[in-house]
Amino acid sequence: MVQDFLTYINQQRLFQTSDRLLLTLSGGLDSVVLTELCQRAGLNFGIAHCNFQLRGQESEGDETFVRDLAAQLNAPFYTQRFEVEEFKAKNGVSTQMAARELRYEWFEELRQQHNYDYILTAHHQDDQLETILLNLARGTGLAGLRGILPKNNFLRRPLLFANRAEVLAFALENNLPWREDSSNQSDDYQRNLLRHRVLPVLQQINPNVVQSVAETARRMAAMEQIWQETLQNTRQTVLKREGAVVLVSYEKLSQFSEPLERLAGLLRDYGFSYEQTQRIWDSRDGQAGKTFLSSLHTLTKDRGVFMVTIGGVGAGQTWKLLISGADQTSEFLGGILEQTRFQKTEDLVFEKNPNVWYVDAQKLLFPLTLRPWRAGDWFCPLGMGGKRKKVSDFLIDQKVPLALKSQVLVLESATEIVGLLGFRADERFKVQGDTEGIICFRYVVVSDLKSETIGVGI
Repeated sequence: MVQDFLTYINQQRLFQTSDRLLLTLSGGLDSVVLTELCQRAGLNFGIAHCNFQLRGQESEGDETFVRDLAAQLNAPFYTQRFEVEEFKAKNGVSTQMAARELRYEWFEELRQQHNYDYILTAHHQDDQLETILLNLARGTGLAGLRGILPKNNFLRRPLLFANRAEVLAFALENNLPWREDSSNQSDDYQRNLLRHRVLPVLQQINPNVVQSVAETARRMAAMEQIWQETLQNTRQTVLKREGAVVLVSYEKLSQFSEPLERLAGLLRDYGFSYEQTQRIWDSRDGQAGKTFLSSLHTLTKDRGVFMVTIGGVGAGQTWKLLISGADQTSEFLGGILEQTRFQKTEDLVFEKNPNVWYVDAQKLLFPLTLRPWRAGDWFCPLGMGGKRKKVSDFLIDQKVPLALKSQVLVLESATEIVGLLGFRADERFKVQGDTEGIICFRYVVVSDLKSETIGVGI
C-alpha cells in the first residue's frame, strides 16, 4: 500500500517528498493509516488534532491517543479545543458545518504560522462516494459530481486512491491501533445514513461501486476543467469590468448555446445561486431596474446588461486577510489587494503611486479586515496632520458619485481604519524613518482588458 500511496502522490503531483506536511489526525482509522503511510514513506510531517468537546471523556481520550502517537513518532504536535456549540448558535449552522469551518480555519493558521507547505486529510474513495450521493440528493452541477478533489489550494488528499476496505485491511495487517468514534454508529448524521442504509444496496447492484464512482468522479473533474475553459471564453465575450462594476451582456450571452448554464457559471463567482440565476435570466425581457441580491453583491437588470456591484444582503460582511509575515494577494470584485512585507526602510524604494501604501506593521493587529465602509466610519487621512474625518465627508470632498459610494472599501485593523482603497491611507499607520517591519499594500483595480492602478491620491 505504501507504493500505491507514493504512486498516487506522484501521479496527482500532490507534493514533493521534501515538503513539510501538516497531518490532520482525529485518531480514527483513516487518519491513523494516513499517518502510518507518511511515516513509512519517510515524509516530513507534524500532527494537528481538533478537540471539539462534543463527546465528553471520549473526546479527551482521542486527544490523549493522538498526543501519544505524535510523541512515539517524534512528530510536532498541535491541538486546539473548540466551542462548537457556541459557534453553531452564533452562526446558525449545523454541528458538522461548525466543526468543519473551525477546523479548516485553524489548520490554515497552523500552516502559515509554522511554515508547512500543505495540509493533508485522510479522505478516501468511500468519502468520495458519500459526498457525490449527498450532492446529488441536494441538487448539483458538474462541480458536485466530481466530489472531493485530490488537491484544493493547500489541501491534499493522498488517500483518495484507496477505499475503506483497503484502509481497514492495511490497519489490521499491521496491528495499528485507532479510536472508534461512537457517533459513527448513529443514523442521525446524513453520511452515516448513506453508509449504513444506501451503500449496501448499491453494492448489491455493483460490488465495485466505490471504485466505479471514484473513476466517474475523476472523469467529472476533467469535464469540469473543460467546462471552466469554455466558460472563460464566454467570460471574455460577454463580461466587462468598469472599475468596481461588472457588466454582463445578456444580449451577447443569448447568442451562445445554453445561455442559462453559462450565466450561472459566471454569476457563481458573485454568490448567486442557480435558482436566483434562473430568475435573473427570466428578467431580461422585463423592465430595467429589477435587482437581485446575493450575500455581498447586487445585480441590477439594465438595458442589454446585468450590472453587478458590491453590496448585497450581507453588506457589511467582511473579507478577512490573514497575514502571517508572508506575502499575500487577496482578490475581490473589481480589485486585488497585494501585500508585501519588508524589514526596514532601507530594504525598499518608496514608490510614488497613489494606490501604494507603506504601513508600520507593528501598529497592525492581524488578521486585517476588508469591508464596505459604513455610516459613522472615520479615519485620519494621510497628509492632514492626524485630523479626524468622517468617511462620508471625505467621499463628498472627493466628489465620488452617489452610485459609486457603496463600492468604496476600507481596510481595518481591529477597529481602526488603515485606509480607503483607491483613495487614502491613514496618518496613524504611516512609516517613520526608523520604522522596522513595514507592509506595502498595493491596490489594483481589474479592468475588462488589463489590471491598472487608479485613485485620487494617498
